Amino acid sequence: MDIAIPLYDRFTALDAVGPYDVLSRLPGAQVTFVAAEPGPLRTENGMLAMVADKSLDDLPEPEVVVVPGGFGTRALLDDEQMVGWIQRAHERSRYTTSVCTGSLLLGAAGVLDGLEATSHWMELETLEQFGAKPTSRRVVEQGKVITAAGVSSGIDMALVLAARLASDEVAEAIQLAIEYDPEPPFDSGSTAKARPETIDLVRNVMEAATR
Repeated sequence: MDIAIPLYDRFTALDAVGPYDVLSRLPGAQVTFVAAEPGPLRTENGMLAMVADKSLDDLPEPEVVVVPGGFGTRALLDDEQMVGWIQRAHERSRYTTSVCTGSLLLGAAGVLDGLEATSHWMELETLEQFGAKPTSRRVVEQGKVITAAGVSSGIDMALVLAARLASDEVAEAIQLAIEYDPEPPFDSGSTAKARPETIDLVRNVMEAATR
């Protein structure tokens, strides 16, 4: 079972690595990082590079697509190579999924038109530009399209996907294997819970980073 995770400049590491660590444990799964050209791609802060082993053209019809988010998504919304690959891959895929702002690329590819979808909380309204119906749910299933909210929710999405691809029992075993039993030290993981000043701080920092 070929699972493709496309990388690009300024992606978010956990968006890609979280789902990878879950899905790579599925029996018979082959997870491949792909990009416009094989080679290293750096995360949004430039501190980490990950290697794409194959080009997009090398893996045109994966059974599963997992599109990570990151500040680099904005520059790719009109990129024919990446958006076109998602469009074509989606036509044959068993599941097409995204994490965080990776949903913007699904939207640009026409995948989300008329569907409920989620993204990072700062980009939920942007989804409307692509005909999607934004929701703040952490994981949103719409047939074979599954979108996840910000960054860490990619692990949740991947566990849901593991259950769909294999079984609940397999997904539960993977969850135990990676000891995914979060107990965050702060109850500040969503805009519904965070203090207003925390929301403002994060918004200002992220808006500055995307300029």
